[in-house]
Amino acid sequence: MEEQMERLQKYMAAAGVASRRKCEELILEGKVKVNGQTVKELGVKIDPKQDVVTVNGKVLREEKHITILMNKPKEYITTVKDQFDRPTVMDLLKEDVKVRVYPVGRLDYNTEGLLLLTNDGELANKLTHPSFEIEKVYDVLVKGIVKEEHILALRKGVLLEDGMTYPAKVKVIDNEKGNTKIEITIHEGRNRQVRRMFAALGYQVIKLKRIRYGFLTLKGVSKGSYRYLTDREVKELKHPSKDSGKKRDDARPIQRGYRAKQTKRQKTSKEA
Repeated sequence: MEEQMERLQKYMAAAGVASRRKCEELILEGKVKVNGQTVKELGVKIDPKQDVVTVNGKVLREEKHITILMNKPKEYITTVKDQFDRPTVMDLLKEDVKVRVYPVGRLDYNTEGLLLLTNDGELANKLTHPSFEIEKVYDVLVKGIVKEEHILALRKGVLLEDGMTYPAKVKVIDNEKGNTKIEITIHEGRNRQVRRMFAALGYQVIKLKRIRYGFLTLKGVSKGSYRYLTDREVKELKHPSKDSGKKRDDARPIQRGYRAKQTKRQKTSKEA
């Protein structure tokens, strides 16, 4: 029956293969079969109860979804596997994680703090989609004393090579031995965004830590450890209340001539 049919890439993501976008790439690369027949086009629907799906020769079975909140230390790569054999966040998971999970977005090598990992493709796709903007809060230690005019610039939006950023919420916490400790809140997911915002104003970030993701914090999770999200927390991520994350309809403040370039870059979500 039609109501039982489901798009192939959605089923793959739900089975924990990867994000929906990555699943689409696997289909186009000819690595997916349905009932023994290779599928190379998108839009194919299957009956999860009747059809047999294989990816790279492995039969899929829909797994129970889990989502993990990790306190990532510095000097770990946010990826499943690193080509240079550097430690990845997957190395921090213990044997109790029986299913394959993958990071939602990224924190770069020298950034620490809150990172989500999941095998829930629907959740990962939603959280990383450019139109779904959740507040992300960072503690930043900046070299030197940040001028008031530059604090105001961060609050208005900073021009990067891929366009103007959204206005950030910025709070100066303290001056530490000639450096400035700042709390900054953004809701975009551009590559190394926080570091690039300060660099555009002439400052070097010494230390960067994500302390909040939407309503989630690091409370009770020590550096290098993790916890499982509750069903209630996952539901709130998928269907956020007004204060925890929402789709934004207001126009992004982009300088003329940068709109097309920024839109292209924001098709993938990478973190600060």
